[in-house]
Amino acid sequence: MRPNYKKIYQDMLKDDHPEKLENPKIQKLLNGLKTTEEILNFNDLIFEQSKESIRNNQQLKTYDKKTILKLLQYQKKHDFSTSYMSRQYKISRTTIAKWRKLFEKELEDIKVK
Repeated sequence: MRPNYKKIYQDMLKDDHPEKLENPKIQKLLNGLKTTEEILNFNDLIFEQSKESIRNNQQLKTYDKKTILKLLQYQKKHDFSTSYMSRQYKISRTTIAKWRKLFEKELEDIKVK
């Protein structure tokens, strides 16, 4: 079962930043939280984080299959190296290589379609 991120963020904003809940742009983004990528981007927009907390929180991030495939397709489309993707998205090179190996068949199927 997937958490209800809309409700979680509404409760957090209501308690800490009620003025942000009145912003129509934030309301629109809040209603569209479907993928991990959207949730991470929304979180970055709402809450400013220090460089240290960003570095520490990176270890705890998880990515759904759809987001992983999207990142791997983007890498292949633009012919980016694993090192570049690692720096750009703050994901370890070994994780990206593991994803590529794990989702190799799905990437080929997407390419064929």
